[in-house]
Amino acid sequence: MAHALDALYQLFQKHPVICTDTRKLEPGCLFFALKGEAFNGNQFAAKALEMGAAYAVIDEAAYQTDHRCLLVPDVLKTLQNLATYHRRKFDIPLIAIGGSNGKTTTKELVSAVLSAHYPCHYTKGNLNNHIGVPLTLLAMPADTEVAVIEIGANHPGEIDELCYIARPTHGLLTNIGKEHLEGFGSLEGVKKAEGELYRYLNRHKGFIFVNRSEKYLNSMTRRSRRKVIYGQSDVLEPNDTVIDVAMRAEMPFVEAAFIADNGQEVHIKSHLYGRHNFSNIMTAIALGIYFKVPAARIKSAIENYQPRNNRSELILRENNCSILLDAYNANPSSMRPALQSLAAMPGAKKIAILGDMLELGESSRKEHQQLLSFASKLGLDQLVLVGPEFGQTNFSRYKALHFENVAAARSWFDQQDLSQTSLLLKGSRGIGLERLIQ
Repeated sequence: MAHALDALYQLFQKHPVICTDTRKLEPGCLFFALKGEAFNGNQFAAKALEMGAAYAVIDEAAYQTDHRCLLVPDVLKTLQNLATYHRRKFDIPLIAIGGSNGKTTTKELVSAVLSAHYPCHYTKGNLNNHIGVPLTLLAMPADTEVAVIEIGANHPGEIDELCYIARPTHGLLTNIGKEHLEGFGSLEGVKKAEGELYRYLNRHKGFIFVNRSEKYLNSMTRRSRRKVIYGQSDVLEPNDTVIDVAMRAEMPFVEAAFIADNGQEVHIKSHLYGRHNFSNIMTAIALGIYFKVPAARIKSAIENYQPRNNRSELILRENNCSILLDAYNANPSSMRPALQSLAAMPGAKKIAILGDMLELGESSRKEHQQLLSFASKLGLDQLVLVGPEFGQTNFSRYKALHFENVAAARSWFDQQDLSQTSLLLKGSRGIGLERLIQ
């Protein structure tokens, strides 16, 4: 098997582009015939070769119709093994970023800071699963000096698997919250599953970055010996490396400060809103300091970062209408700080439009009801709920409006006068709240 992997890697060096979808195929690539619940990539191997793929990696002999169809026991496992083989060619820091909320924003900020000083390779979008991580690793250029890999999970064991594929030397969890309860079962299940990153780094003498301001992370890393601490903490251990970053403002945009090597305070004005995004910014600053990125480049990288893809975007419209758009993902732990950010916004009128939180399993009804109760105490002018899960709450008791889907909510939304209004759009990706303002 090792010999076969050596041979495949030699082909990869000649054809360093990996494709898994004939709709996005690039001539000269290696096509990996992955399988899914509703498709069998083996069926597209011949088509991939016709479209210009150099080779097609398949795992069903019936589709080996050409000498360029390379038969392997398992295409996915081969892709993962090839990614690990490639990763081992690099003696560089590889930072794995996991956690319940804010992974992608933190990854983007950290990558922006490190890219300001090093050739840095990082996860594009949110390709953070058992397929996305290998594809990210295989796209790593030869001149890379540091890599930032986002890792996600929705069931136990997945992060451990991704760590053995990516072989991180450094890592961090953004936070621990109620995410993917359908797969994790409980908050304790989330802690155990996300903690697989810490356990991997401890076993392999890696470095852990710990935001002590976040609940649970302190206790989860108490036995870790190689760690860098940032955030507020009353408990320090003798060998802890500590980095201090202060928040100067959170609305309308987060401002932060840290002390440079020359003793001068560096003040950063970001384009991200809310206290929850301070943690993401603080993490990027801490890693920039640790990896010796000059202070001026840290400042420039964060100040030039513009949120996009429906994550933490603040959209300013005419007549003093401010829209907080954060409709890419949602769970109970991310909903609450977003609502608190809305409550802290200026404006004569404040409206929260909340979409269902998906993948909460048996806890879904209870979590939606508790979130509705929390939101009702913030003094907002209007609560608008979208999706069938919120439809099972007693929303009428809180004078909240409910719509079964975005299309139904759109007719109401288009009739609203949003002048002098601060508006929050927050929900899981499957609800598609961003369509209200497109």
